[in-house]
Amino acid sequence: MWFKNIKIFRLSSHFSLSAEAIESLLEKARFTPGSSLDMVSMGWVSPTDEGGLVHALAGQYLISLRVDKKLLPSSVVNQVARARAADIEEQQGYKPGRKQMKEIKERVTEELLPKAFSVHRDTRVWIDTRNHWLAIDAAAGAKADEVIGMLAKALDPFPATPLYTEISPASAMTQWLLENDGPGAFTIDQDTELRSTSENRATVRYVRHSIETEEVRKHVQNGKQCTRLAMTWADRVSFVLTDALDIKRISPLDVLKENQEALNTADADAFDTDFALMTGELGKMLNDLVDALGGEKKV
Repeated sequence: MWFKNIKIFRLSSHFSLSAEAIESLLEKARFTPGSSLDMVSMGWVSPTDEGGLVHALAGQYLISLRVDKKLLPSSVVNQVARARAADIEEQQGYKPGRKQMKEIKERVTEELLPKAFSVHRDTRVWIDTRNHWLAIDAAAGAKADEVIGMLAKALDPFPATPLYTEISPASAMTQWLLENDGPGAFTIDQDTELRSTSENRATVRYVRHSIETEEVRKHVQNGKQCTRLAMTWADRVSFVLTDALDIKRISPLDVLKENQEALNTADADAFDTDFALMTGELGKMLNDLVDALGGEKKV
């Protein structure tokens, strides 16, 4: 159940809500399927196959937001709307204007929505009350924004703020590449992206390919900074760090997988074992990463 991506937020040190209290607040927005005319519906669901809206284990909380969307491509709406417009043109003797076309599309959408298929996705949120992290398992900013919006409605005042570090990730990653050495427990892997800070945003990517220090120096002299860097922490977790301080492509390495398999063999509750292992390792990794970036910047 490891998170694949992390959008990081700093949880307030004053955060003191219990799992039961959070459950009660989220219950007000529990997911219910939308009506036939709702394009999107969202709400909180159990993060496990069974149980409540909050899965709690040793100060670590796991919650999950479900977003259900109807699949109604604009190309389908436009195709039907054009056919309707052609019929109307034949009846009234002239093409529908912009306002009338808008009304036609709205009517077509209302008619097609009840017949549209719907798909849902669940976005998980990890609340670490020990290390004071709030992490969202989302690669796209839009998905994280959905979660933050729903959390802000449920938890008032909202207990988390964006994370900023004294050294920007782009500056730090560029320096690590120039030195050909990661900080502390971190090592540099082979996937790298360097992007120009000028308007043309020229970008160079290395995929499964190591980059020589001299090449890095030339790119930096040409005005590029590192915007994505594959790294490994303590020989235990690999990931890609971005200039926005997002963590992507998280993967536990063999040493953790072996520990996980051994624990799962002895423990009937594999989900809790996985959850404890993930939160324990990623909590330490996030602390080390912030330290490597000069510590947290107070804003």
